[in-house]
Amino acid sequence: MVKPKKQLGQNFLNSGKIAEKIASFAPADTEKILEVGPGKGILTKSLLEKGFSVIAVEKDNELIPFLEDKFQSEIKSGKLKLVNKDALEFSLSGNYSIVSNIPYYITGALIKHFLEAKNQPSSIVLLVQKEVAERIVEKDGKSSILSISVKIYGNPKIVLKVPARFFTPKPKVDSAVIQITNIKNPFKNEKEKTRFFKLLKTGFSHKRKKLISNLKSFAPEEKLQKTFQSLGVLNARAEELSKEKWWELFRTL
Repeated sequence: MVKPKKQLGQNFLNSGKIAEKIASFAPADTEKILEVGPGKGILTKSLLEKGFSVIAVEKDNELIPFLEDKFQSEIKSGKLKLVNKDALEFSLSGNYSIVSNIPYYITGALIKHFLEAKNQPSSIVLLVQKEVAERIVEKDGKSSILSISVKIYGNPKIVLKVPARFFTPKPKVDSAVIQITNIKNPFKNEKEKTRFFKLLKTGFSHKRKKLISNLKSFAPEEKLQKTFQSLGVLNARAEELSKEKWWELFRTL
């Protein structure tokens, strides 16, 4: 009997129909699917049934024998490869997409790890906490470090809501499937990327203050005033700027 581990944030999906819907968001032309945290394999099964080759990365040592037994034929045929490793220490070559039901606590770190990877996935489909998904797509009209960090690399949207009852154990909050497409690296090099995220984090350091006040260390006051006026954001707070405005601000400064 495989029991979910609280310390690993495991909430196993228990609906085959939901798993099929999630699998349907994987692009048909992808060479392989990377699944992070396959758990008891309900989503893995749906992905395999759709004809995808799957690489499933599972950190929990105790789940590996269970999955090896459940998918004996698929492993033997080479359609499924199991990797007993932490996904945050894993990278992949070639053309691939990510489709996963992940532990809530690694959402930000996992998205960052793969969006910033040397070989980025062509798309990412993740079942995450609903509130986090809404923050990424800026449902309330307010940007955040998380939303801009995702949008600078790709286009996120919520494609499915998943109530808590479809998980075992049942979490206290509902979930949602977020899909990130058109993924690309906008930065010329590591130095430019580091500078952009330094600007972003500094800009959000005091949310109640005007953005121009938070960025005093980035440029002379006269240049800041001129730049903010030209962009029409002189009195704006960090959360009021879109991804495009952040990018313009970065390029100008």
